[in-house]
Amino acid sequence: MMKDVTLGQYFSGNSVLHRADPRAKLMFAFFYIIVLFFAKSAASFGFALLFTIMMIAISGVPFKSVIRAVKPLVFIILFTALLNIFWTKGEKVLFEWKFIHIYLEGVIFALFMAVRIVLLVVGMTIALTYTTTPIALTDGIEALLNPLKKIKVPVHDFAMMMTIAMRFIPTLIEETDKIMDAQKARGADFENGGLIKKAKSLIPILIPLFVSSFKRADDLAVAMECRSYRGGEGRTKLKQLRYGKCDIVLFILAVVFVAGILLCNYFLPYISI
Repeated sequence: MMKDVTLGQYFSGNSVLHRADPRAKLMFAFFYIIVLFFAKSAASFGFALLFTIMMIAISGVPFKSVIRAVKPLVFIILFTALLNIFWTKGEKVLFEWKFIHIYLEGVIFALFMAVRIVLLVVGMTIALTYTTTPIALTDGIEALLNPLKKIKVPVHDFAMMMTIAMRFIPTLIEETDKIMDAQKARGADFENGGLIKKAKSLIPILIPLFVSSFKRADDLAVAMECRSYRGGEGRTKLKQLRYGKCDIVLFILAVVFVAGILLCNYFLPYISI
């Protein structure tokens, strides 16, 4: 299961998304999230799904890797859907037993909520981590937050911390797999038993994982100091960020996405929520 987590990984390529400016991709991801919450009908969710599939095709990222990004969230998605099924009220009752009431509106809302979560995860990974290198992502975040420097906000340090934290996820997952294999070789059982027993069996994993994480963080700090890293003050960049043709394409895609969602909500408001 841990090997299925691809959050934070980068897939090299030469697609429009790979060559786009990181600032443009960050703004695109921001608008993608906002507009996705405006989807209120089956037609708008269908359009968002087709648009996201098109983004995957444009990026050139293997479809299996995208599925792997969603698999670890299956439990959260199902749990959220079940909560919405049982708590959302409506007019048409589908099932009724004692205090349990399931409405058609609740089922539709739960389905839309599950699709929205999947699209959010896939869209964010495709627009950012899968197609953007750590350095480019750091530079993009720093450039967008640059006005905050006037009020003494450590923008560079903040961007660096966010990027390092995100890129450490695959490393920690790989380390967790190694520790679990080592513990299984010593006879540890992570599969059988009740919830309490499974929770206790995680202790031999968590302790060495924390120790390894702190060691890696210390090694990274030493490596950065050896390379004379002293924060963002007075630093220069090898590659200067410049908007290009790929960013225009990304802007057009953003306009198409916004217009498509709004038009579907207005002209095809069937099964709305």
